[in-house]
Amino acid sequence: MYISITGLKPKNFLSKIKFWMLAIPSFRAAQKADGNLFCEVKEVDGYKHTLTAWKDRNYMMEYIHGITHSKAMKEFSSIATGSTYGFESNEIPSWEEALDLWKTNYKEY
Repeated sequence: MYISITGLKPKNFLSKIKFWMLAIPSFRAAQKADGNLFCEVKEVDGYKHTLTAWKDRNYMMEYIHGITHSKAMKEFSSIATGSTYGFESNEIPSWEEALDLWKTNYKEY
C-alpha cells in the first residue's frame, strides 16, 4: 500500500479562495479514484493536510496525472506553499503518526 501525506498552506486570503476551488474537486476525485483505500483531510497550524492510502504507487500516480489534480497542480505555486511525503506501508498511519512523518520529511516546494 502507498501512503501520501500532503500539507499545503494558502499564501493569502485570495489564494485561500482559489485553493478551495481547486482542492475540493481534487479531494472528491481522490475519493472516487481507482485504487484509493483511504482519503481524509485535516487542518493543522494553517496547513490543509490530506492523508491518502492507495493500493500501490501506480494508482496514486494515475490520480495525480488525471485532469482534476493536474489542473490544481498547475496553479499550486501561485496560491500555496507546502510539501508532500509518500511511502510504502502495510498499514494506514494515524493522523498523529502521519503529521509527525510529514514534519520530519518536510521539504517546501
